[in-house]
Amino acid sequence: MKKAHPGIAPSRFPQKPIGKKKLLVFKFVAILLPFIFLLLLEAILRLTGYGNSMKLFKEYELDNHYWILNDAVSLKFFTNPENATIGFDEIFRKEKSPETFRIFVLGESTAQGFPYTYNVSFHRWLKYRMMHTFPEINFEIINVALTAVNSYTVLDFAKKITGYEPDAVLIYVGHNEYYGALGVGSTSKLGNNVHLVRFQMKSKQLRLVQLIFHILNKLNDEAITKSSIGDPGLMERMAADYNITYGSRQYERGIKQFEANMNAVCRFLSGKKIPVFISNLVSNEKDMEPFISDTANSEQSAAYQYALAEQAYQKGDFKLAKELYVKAKDMDLLRFRAPEEFNRVIADITTRYSGIYLADTKRLFEEHSPHGILGRETILEHVHPNLFGYALLSESFYQTLKQQTIIALQGKQEMSFEQLLEQMPLSDLDSLKGVYTIQRMMNSWPFNINNNQPDDSGSINLEHSVEGMLADNIVTGTMHWYNAMALLSKHYEETNNLREAFKLAESRVLEFPYEVNAYLTSAREGNKLGEKKKAALYLIKAFQLEPDPAKAEDISILLMDTDQPEKALPYFDYLIAHDSTVETHISSRAVVQEIIRLKSSLDADSDNISLLNQIAHQYWLTQNTDVSLKYINKALEVDPLNEKSLEILEKITGMQPQSFEHYPDNKGFQGTDSAVN
Repeated sequence: MKKAHPGIAPSRFPQKPIGKKKLLVFKFVAILLPFIFLLLLEAILRLTGYGNSMKLFKEYELDNHYWILNDAVSLKFFTNPENATIGFDEIFRKEKSPETFRIFVLGESTAQGFPYTYNVSFHRWLKYRMMHTFPEINFEIINVALTAVNSYTVLDFAKKITGYEPDAVLIYVGHNEYYGALGVGSTSKLGNNVHLVRFQMKSKQLRLVQLIFHILNKLNDEAITKSSIGDPGLMERMAADYNITYGSRQYERGIKQFEANMNAVCRFLSGKKIPVFISNLVSNEKDMEPFISDTANSEQSAAYQYALAEQAYQKGDFKLAKELYVKAKDMDLLRFRAPEEFNRVIADITTRYSGIYLADTKRLFEEHSPHGILGRETILEHVHPNLFGYALLSESFYQTLKQQTIIALQGKQEMSFEQLLEQMPLSDLDSLKGVYTIQRMMNSWPFNINNNQPDDSGSINLEHSVEGMLADNIVTGTMHWYNAMALLSKHYEETNNLREAFKLAESRVLEFPYEVNAYLTSAREGNKLGEKKKAALYLIKAFQLEPDPAKAEDISILLMDTDQPEKALPYFDYLIAHDSTVETHISSRAVVQEIIRLKSSLDADSDNISLLNQIAHQYWLTQNTDVSLKYINKALEVDPLNEKSLEILEKITGMQPQSFEHYPDNKGFQGTDSAVN
């Protein structure tokens, strides 16, 4: 018998070896335990409400029938939450109606309309034009662009928007590829590998990962000394590598990053059969010196190339000057302007995938720039367009949408680009807000490196006007845009400035497309100015949101006032079905039908005096003097002595035109409880 070891008691039970299956189970459980612990911790964090949802859209708090951009979604792209930016507060319906055409806008600060107020963004120019060209269509143009982001964000958002039934996607991105969130030269990154960065974005959806980043940021904040002077701006906080040499490894990484992400965007959306329109990039070539130059090698020196460009320009050799200006921009070591290689990438991508189209914005800007060299005529500082530039950007997308028959103009009276420039509802407040923002920005890094101010002045020149004061309050953060608009609306009312009051009302429609009062106010202000076609459009939009007999009656009056009886007919039908004075509406409808019949006959015989007199008489029966006079004047042009025409003219002269008075004045510019952009 085997003896026990001295000092160790013999076991009462015989020891059996652990089976291989049990050993594998034990090992598997041991491996799982950390993951179970992490899952449990993630569940606890979610249940206690820690962290943020990273969904692209959230339910609109004031009305659960709408979606709105999640203001926390940008946190997944920034390692430091203090740098995270906020996008537009634009609501859109959860249930898309058949008459709705839905467009999503992806991109960076230029796509967002920086540095102006909301309505200067190119997508608002586009919406205003399309709304007036296609009044029967409800255009939802939802801008999800963010400041200080790049193609990583565009890729992430592109995959999210497909669940919200887009009819088209518009993209403007590229200038932030090096210093935007997760860029190769940015402070907001954990590595340069594309797949690693994409994994980082996905992992940020976990509350546990958010907690880890929160702890790391706290430790980093404590490590920063408080001896630094001033608070660096976002551009300075985001840039890590100030010297990215043209053709260097870091430079090439930026191009590969952009190419990989944009290919992924287009491949994905093309596979979903969603039309995509990508704009090429514009930047200031002539009126913005390079930020940082190589001082050791003149051939690689951006400043040297820029000086050569200036010389060529002065000599009138504009072709050479253009080449040298672009070369100087590309050799700038501080890469806040995209190199031309990015435009070549965009051009290539738009030929590679089905349903992907190029919006040639650069060509359009060159056509509107002296000698085709981009400068202050269209661009404010280094990359952001001025008011005219944003109008051009909208024109670029609009024309491309037309070319690809995404929008069809058959039988439509198109709002021209010249009409858009004249009618776009922008105030001095919108313009001055951008001017003041740029003036302040030009005094900070990196523009103060070489005093690169486009206006040769770093001072803040405030305009002594109500608009100037309010714009300054918006820029300094002491007043929200909505409040400024309310005060400005009151000012225009007190000074009886009907034209500017109408502009403000129209701008409110662009900002709050599902607010009935915005349309009613625009209709009323437009009617005061004699803008009856626009008044009718806005009243119809209000009726579509909240139909009632009062609106229908006013719409019928406005449509008859603007000689559109065929459009008025459905509203008489509505009144017959929903209003108490049925007999009156039946009688009016009969007159409208007769006018439609007579006008149809007149199309084939435009100088028929009998038809002109009959139409004028029918309009006289509806007490519509303006349109009645129009047809009588046409008849008298054909025969100045026509007795019937003169008889009708005599009847008309004692009448006054009708107007709608169903709605009391809506005082002030009412906003929503949305967050400040």
